[in-house]
Amino acid sequence: MMNDPFQVIYEDNHLIIVNKESGILVQGDETGDMPLSEMVKEYIKEKYNKPGAVYLGVVHRIDRPVSGLVLFAKTSKALERMNKQFQERKVKKVYWALVDKRPEMEEETLVHWIKKNPEKNRVTVQQSDRRGGQRAELTYRIKAKVNKYYLLEVEPKTGRPHQIRAQLAAMGCPILGDLKYGSQKKIKGGRIYLHSRALGFIHPTRKDETLITARLPKDQRWSEYEGV
Repeated sequence: MMNDPFQVIYEDNHLIIVNKESGILVQGDETGDMPLSEMVKEYIKEKYNKPGAVYLGVVHRIDRPVSGLVLFAKTSKALERMNKQFQERKVKKVYWALVDKRPEMEEETLVHWIKKNPEKNRVTVQQSDRRGGQRAELTYRIKAKVNKYYLLEVEPKTGRPHQIRAQLAAMGCPILGDLKYGSQKKIKGGRIYLHSRALGFIHPTRKDETLITARLPKDQRWSEYEGV
């Protein structure tokens, strides 16, 4: 049985945060596939019986094969304020990743320079900025090992395309299922084992600190890490 494409985790008058399944686009692209943004608009339209167009601002995106939290704004005020927090790197982003090779360090900060190749929809990672590129920084720590896979908790400090996928691969630990960045294991449905686990931010109108956590996908491998 196929899982629902998303579950609503948090909703108020200004924000809606959903936990999306792997394989769902956040915004429309040349494939023409129905994106998450349109699915969430339909959800709002039906739930509140709204006539006409529904306003929904895309605050940030996660890659199609990645699962987990995506935050949308239901008002232009919320969109503007949340965009500012993301731009100023005031949002705490936590991801969980499964890798089959143990990193050399228990925890570490990785800094690289990333260049995007739009034709191949992938990025290359460089150790210095001599050839240009955007600075990418993240921290990771080994959270657990179950069977043969290591669970890494990752906090990106910048928001570059494919950043976590490319930086972990650059240190010799590609994410399970991520064939684009060196994983040797193909997963049915194209899933990669990267999950947007938590978002911490200042609420755009209440101004209080908010932390939202998403449960893991209903998947045999992920289920081994519930309660870690």
